[in-house]
Amino acid sequence: MLSVRGVHVTFNPGTALAVEALRGVDLDVPAGQFVTVIGTNGAGKSTLLSMVAGDVRPDRGRVAVDGKDLTLLPARARAGVIGRVFQDPRIGTCASLSVEENLALAASRGRRRNLRNALGGSRRRAFLAEQLERLGLGLQDRITSPVGTLSGGQRQAVSLLMATLLPMKVLILDEHTAALDPGAAAQVLALSAEINKEQALTTLMVTHSMRQALDYGDRTIMMTAGRIALDVAGEERRRYEVGTLMELFKRNTGEPVEDDQLVLS
Repeated sequence: MLSVRGVHVTFNPGTALAVEALRGVDLDVPAGQFVTVIGTNGAGKSTLLSMVAGDVRPDRGRVAVDGKDLTLLPARARAGVIGRVFQDPRIGTCASLSVEENLALAASRGRRRNLRNALGGSRRRAFLAEQLERLGLGLQDRITSPVGTLSGGQRQAVSLLMATLLPMKVLILDEHTAALDPGAAAQVLALSAEINKEQALTTLMVTHSMRQALDYGDRTIMMTAGRIALDVAGEERRRYEVGTLMELFKRNTGEPVEDDQLVLS
């Protein structure tokens, strides 16, 4: 289980530029649950994910996974527990290295490593090719190609595989399809859902698409001004349409949602 308790995050505290990005957020996510996170710009979505990942330290509050307090641990110390895929496919991969080399380094995460040791022998290379084949994108046939030669969708699929190659508990997807065309986005979203189910990962996915927020996962939370304004799951969530979600947001926050603040389709 992922547990967030009373988390506050303020950027530029004590200055005229101070911004309260998170204001006492409480969130419990059971193991294996897939939560979509939505909200307008500046609502605190990415800050919440960055805090869970360890890239942002809270002013106060606590984050724990399966009862282990991670609050003071930096991102690198959480690598064995938390995997993250970013919006830009270029962030999670090295363009000049081959697909195989990128995967080999990901498979050595948390250990002292160099590329030669990471690649290992024929058994390790066969394992990496098998993992690529499971993606269903034919990337096993391009295993020696530089990652920089792949399409955005292919590269993001490799990033997703790299993030989940080793056993871990929490998967963070930070608008990971926003930079992709609709077809590639659909492929990566389907892969995300499949990996979540196969590995029973606790998953948080930020999206600007209300349609995606309802079509994927088990639960949807909507944030505004650093707080969780809506939290719906189960049968109640399955009854919702995009219009219902927009109306509930307005009812809970007193603010209408404009078309340019959230992507509806």
